[in-house]
Amino acid sequence: MSFDRATATTARALNTLKEISTSSRNIPSGKDFQSYYTSSSDEFKRPIDELAKKSHSMLHQIGAAKHIWGSEESDFPSSIDDAFEWLVDVNQEVLQRVDETVNELQKVLKFEEDEKKLENGKKKKKKGVSNGMEAKVSFHIATIEKPQDKFNFAVNNANQPFQHVWLERSYDDQRYIHPLEKLSVLDFVDKDVEDIVPVKPPSLESTPFKLVEEVKGLKELAARLGSVNEFAVDLEHNHYRTFQGLTCLMQISTRTEDFIVDTLKLREHVGPYLREVFKDPSKKKVMHGADSDIVWLQRDFGIYVCNLFDTGQASRVLKLERFSLQYLLLHYCGVTANKEYQKADWRLRPLPDVMLRYGREDTHYLLYIYDLMRIKLFALPKEPESSDNPLVEVYKRSYDVCMKLYEKELLTEDSYLHIYGLQAAGFNAQQLAIVSGLYEWRDIVARAEDEGTGYVLPNKIILEIAKQIPVTTSHLRRLVNLHLPYIERNLDVILSIVRHSQHNAAAFEEAALLLKEAHAASLANALPGKDGTEPPNTTTVGVAAKGSTGIENASCPTSELPRAILTTSVENRGDANVSAVSTAKGNGANVQSLKMPTADVGGLLLGNSASKRVPDPDKKGNEEIKLEQTRSSASLPSPIYLGHNEKSKLAVETPSLASETSYPQKPVSGPVLTSAPVDIIMIDSDTDSEDLGHNYMEGYNGQQGNENEDESSSSFSDLSL
Repeated sequence: MSFDRATATTARALNTLKEISTSSRNIPSGKDFQSYYTSSSDEFKRPIDELAKKSHSMLHQIGAAKHIWGSEESDFPSSIDDAFEWLVDVNQEVLQRVDETVNELQKVLKFEEDEKKLENGKKKKKKGVSNGMEAKVSFHIATIEKPQDKFNFAVNNANQPFQHVWLERSYDDQRYIHPLEKLSVLDFVDKDVEDIVPVKPPSLESTPFKLVEEVKGLKELAARLGSVNEFAVDLEHNHYRTFQGLTCLMQISTRTEDFIVDTLKLREHVGPYLREVFKDPSKKKVMHGADSDIVWLQRDFGIYVCNLFDTGQASRVLKLERFSLQYLLLHYCGVTANKEYQKADWRLRPLPDVMLRYGREDTHYLLYIYDLMRIKLFALPKEPESSDNPLVEVYKRSYDVCMKLYEKELLTEDSYLHIYGLQAAGFNAQQLAIVSGLYEWRDIVARAEDEGTGYVLPNKIILEIAKQIPVTTSHLRRLVNLHLPYIERNLDVILSIVRHSQHNAAAFEEAALLLKEAHAASLANALPGKDGTEPPNTTTVGVAAKGSTGIENASCPTSELPRAILTTSVENRGDANVSAVSTAKGNGANVQSLKMPTADVGGLLLGNSASKRVPDPDKKGNEEIKLEQTRSSASLPSPIYLGHNEKSKLAVETPSLASETSYPQKPVSGPVLTSAPVDIIMIDSDTDSEDLGHNYMEGYNGQQGNENEDESSSSFSDLSL
């Protein structure tokens, strides 16, 4: 069927449905229909009976259609109530399959179209959406084998603070010492700006390019970087199908060459070969919006950057109209960047040429932009309120970005309180108990399977389940409304958590009251004063949502609870299992200190009332706690949600310095040894999972930094709220 014919058919069908809908308004419904039917003549009853019989027969045929359901036939139920639920589920299943098929087709067509444009050298500026059929790049390709499994990564998702094994520690053992602490910002400030002569780089087609996929190529890249004084860097990242996140690609450009490193295939070798060149203070690293990139380099490769020029920070000091890399490329280079692949699934291998081109664009022009920005910064007068000239200010800000340290997200007894939207939901104690139970179950599953929490159970679904409190699997399916494999395989477990959590509602009365008070206070503060003045800013605590590294500029949405309320909630809990201590000292790197929960696993999964009882005010609070090297609280002796078919390929390891990814001091060609697994959690495999819709995607950190904060398009994190 041609597109025009399909459009015409759809239009006729819509008109017919509109007429039917208009006519049906005159027909009684519910009990009125039953009364009307009983008292009516055969002239009305006969067509109604025939229609009911025909509909019943058609639904039976649909349920028994093997070409639709395969071996899993979906029999039409005899109960009217069950029949309605069945019909809703069947419609959702069919529509979901149609949507997935269309999306897959659009992706294939889009890739083919872009490849053809590149081959012909006629790639044009992206135009607006045409007829609503513009193909979109998928942020998640369900058929990709997880790189963690394919390359057997050593992953430590234990509920313990991240160990920066490549950093020295202070004498009191309370913090890490970053290499930058031994250097001054002024060591990096350019002394010869007046002599800079910017030279625009040649086109991508005219620039030598190498895709680094082997250790030999990585060794050659390290040698090449050792011979230059500056290079540009960018990363592509995926957070949707891994708990902590995964660096998928590293783009590097010198003045004359472009490189792209396959950091999935070479994950264990990137650190040993490139660590020293990134640490070398004599070599300038130019990055844009590096807040996330800096901590990803630390987490995945043990790389700590010294001597950074962040063009995102320079954009702010220069007070440009916008701060995004896309704007800089257009403003300084006249290049219209194709940001369509910014949120693409960068785990895809092999990477098509169009994605490689996108990756190169992010660094190819960056050194030229760096030159132009330095000249402009040097020419700017000093700000009245600043003691530093603009160029020094940029280097100070870049220095601070480098000083950030990666922090693993940790599960605490109050973690669930910071789900976006919870404060405004107005939940009672019973509903709050359900949120807590589901949140903890999700965290344990995500750690064990190395999955993103948004893939296991999105925040939006947690809140919807707590709001509706389903009691049947069919009701739960309707709430989910999408193919979420971990939910579908654990429907009974989730319902069990819902039922069990309701029995612990009394333990959440205080938390529910505090949330309602916080919400009321935030609404009151949002109202203008009687004299029409703006309300004062309320001091809030922003707690990073899933996917955050704990850095101050994390892009994930956060809840905002007044500090006094949160402090009261935590400090008054004399028997609280968890407390955090921040030991910030100037620019020093912080060591996160945490006491792990001691509740039994059943309580952790289902909401142990003992761990959330009303606090005893006589007990001592606010004690400073040293880091405990204990077993992860994510070890599960209880099989409540475990599957029966396959073992998890990932283990929750005993935390220790060796349990973080180990990096040899010198480059090696052999594989990195991993710690022996301690506890393996069995959960049904999700390798055949369906592609998920954008509306429920969360915690997905594509390559974006603060440079994108002014873009008009929404982030995928926003879409999950």
